[in-house]
Amino acid sequence: MNTRSVFGVFLALLFLLITAGCTQPTPPATPAPTAVETIATEVPTPVPTSLSLTPGPTQTLPDVWSLEVQAQGNGEAINPLIIVSCQGGKGLNFIQRIDVQVTRPDGVIEKGEITKPLYKGKEVSLPITAQMGNVNRVEIWATTPEGNQVKIFDDYVPFRTYN
Repeated sequence: MNTRSVFGVFLALLFLLITAGCTQPTPPATPAPTAVETIATEVPTPVPTSLSLTPGPTQTLPDVWSLEVQAQGNGEAINPLIIVSCQGGKGLNFIQRIDVQVTRPDGVIEKGEITKPLYKGKEVSLPITAQMGNVNRVEIWATTPEGNQVKIFDDYVPFRTYN
């Protein structure tokens, strides 16, 4: 082989190698965003809904998911609480969680939950009002393994009971 032809092939390959990276298309430039003038619209004021202090209907869990819950006031006037506790049942291993909502007579809503693992005696405490004559509405929902919420308790619970 001739050194001149080898050198010519080498130069041709070198030229192709150098120009190969320069032939890729350049990405299009992103246009600068333009400011769009927005017109202020009047937002309607939400109408407050009235809270219901009247207990509603409850449902029964299927027997295989049955669960016993207890709601009672602690009876302390200084720190009044509603204590909701799990008291056992066949559904301890199946129920995903227990949601609790206390609607106080002054309109304040307190929420809490009892999460897995469920066992007898597991509880949640929520603050309530200690005014005499006023009772607190307690609602308890159980979340089934299918993800449905079933209201299992809805009743008035006073902060103190007299025997």
